[in-house]
Amino acid sequence: MENTNYLLVMDNISKEFPGVKALDGVNLKVRPYSVHALMGENGAGKSTLMKCLFGIYKKDSGKITFNDKEINFTSAKDALDNGVSMVHQELNQVTQRNVLDNIWLGRFPMKGMFVDEKKMYDDTVAIFKDLDIDVDPRLKVADLSVSQRQMIEIAKAVSYNSKIIVMDEPTSSLTENEVQHLFKIITKLKEKGCGIVYISHKMEEIKEICDDITIMRDGKWVATDSVKDLTTDQIINMMVGRDLTNRFPPKDNEVKEVILKVENLSALHQPSLKEATFELHKGEILGVAGLVGSKRTDIVETIFGIREKATGKIFLNGKEVKNKTPEEAIKNGFALVTEERRATGIFSMLDIKVNSIVSNIDHYRTKLFGLLNNKKMADDTKWVIDSMRVKTPSQKTQIGTLSGGNQQKVILGRWLLTEPDVLMLDEPTRGIDVGAKYEIYQLMIELAKKDKGIIMISSEMPELLGVTDRILVMSNGRVAGIVNTKETTQEEILALSAKYL
Repeated sequence: MENTNYLLVMDNISKEFPGVKALDGVNLKVRPYSVHALMGENGAGKSTLMKCLFGIYKKDSGKITFNDKEINFTSAKDALDNGVSMVHQELNQVTQRNVLDNIWLGRFPMKGMFVDEKKMYDDTVAIFKDLDIDVDPRLKVADLSVSQRQMIEIAKAVSYNSKIIVMDEPTSSLTENEVQHLFKIITKLKEKGCGIVYISHKMEEIKEICDDITIMRDGKWVATDSVKDLTTDQIINMMVGRDLTNRFPPKDNEVKEVILKVENLSALHQPSLKEATFELHKGEILGVAGLVGSKRTDIVETIFGIREKATGKIFLNGKEVKNKTPEEAIKNGFALVTEERRATGIFSMLDIKVNSIVSNIDHYRTKLFGLLNNKKMADDTKWVIDSMRVKTPSQKTQIGTLSGGNQQKVILGRWLLTEPDVLMLDEPTRGIDVGAKYEIYQLMIELAKKDKGIIMISSEMPELLGVTDRILVMSNGRVAGIVNTKETTQEEILALSAKYL
């Protein structure tokens, strides 16, 4: 196929790491004036392919053509300087500096020996105006919301006059309104002749915003087609290599007696949780819904001892527990899988073994001298890898090199090793593909069948309606209502979530 109609052609790209072939003859062809979806399960090789384009990894074989010229970028800076930029899912910003510094870092406009602050400000305001971004460029990045920080990363990509912009799960932390704003920005960039590579697991978004789609599986190219020519079921089938007729497993867990009782729970530092009262049963999956800012996360963090409790009582199996610290919460039978897995969930530079056993470390100490039992740790890590179906060459693999879905499975396995009574999950499937999501839902249902109580916070309405038994709806720090999943509707949940606004 001639590449004259294409802005970017990645042809027959291969990349091998010790013990694993990450890419095996992958193709990607992106047209100007288009949004090109790149889809595949976690571990399919999407990020590796983009890192080969961006100069972070050196490809082993294949050819990359950009603007009809063969290119081999040697670094991210090289890619940026030549019109290819990337908006990463995990934001990597200097949070203690202002917006201006973050956008122009490493290429400040100079006036003689000094930074030209006025030009920097004026250029930023012009880009923000063009993209309809309403943020003061002098504000410190740490004081901005996640969605504002995401918009700044997109503005930074635009400031390089990039012709190819890669967006990796750009909507994972955005509300519906913010998603629509992002789509308007993407449409503007597309109209200017850019080629957008859009990595997402959200089928509805792909259908709405993308023109073309390339699907990968197990490091190989599967298909490239027009989005309008494929059904959702066909896309999923190509991604996972099997039919997933149902997005959610059958629910056969039985809800039994109360395991957890929370009475008038408030967090100390305001604005936060206000007088939350609810019950969780053995064998139950309780969903927590609410708009961004409704303080959903504050519920599980206060129960787990991360946030200081101001008022209220927590009862586990009829006995009051204090949970003043996470360590105390773990001893009392609680586990928490946090939302930001890279920031607060994993030790990315350490191996899978350490990441699997770290929450249960005392369990491996010998009675004599208190040394760590290596065999026991290796056995438990093997259990995590096998039971969670983690794709990895070995236990010694650095967890930061795994895909997001595989990292999440290790974190889940880690907490299951502590044998908790109550498992709390904050956005457990964020940034994870449909196949891995299905496996995590299955694990949750299996745990519920073992009489565990599960609390799951989620921003995805289909997920809440597909997996839970009841849904607790938060609004502005308060419990706005609790509904039975089988009897409720999206409209009722949204009405409750706006109750105290």
